[in-house]
Amino acid sequence: MSILQTIHDVPVLMCDPDGECIGGEGDVMDLVGNAAWQGARWVVVPAGRFGEDFFRLRTRIAGDIVQKFVNYRVGLVVLGDISRHTDGSEALRDFVRECNRGRQTWFLADLEELRARLAG
Repeated sequence: MSILQTIHDVPVLMCDPDGECIGGEGDVMDLVGNAAWQGARWVVVPAGRFGEDFFRLRTRIAGDIVQKFVNYRVGLVVLGDISRHTDGSEALRDFVRECNRGRQTWFLADLEELRARLAG
């Protein structure tokens, strides 16, 4: 289940942390479509909803999922602590750092960090 919220005048689709695992780009099409239909500019997905392979860049799953959001002009926020993944992967740390510099995909620790980003 997803709930549309407005944070600093920005429509954000908040995904339930207990939803199905997102293991590939096909799994996000409903989210992207739902976000577009509701007029959301961002979709917030708890990090725990992503399968382990999402955090292994060599699988290309993260890139494929991010690309779906880019194609539909909807931002993606991966919300939560992913340090267990980034601690063991310099490539993932670099990917997260580059994403967080942009305006399309963010890896954020919590809702406060999201609120601060959307306020700025």
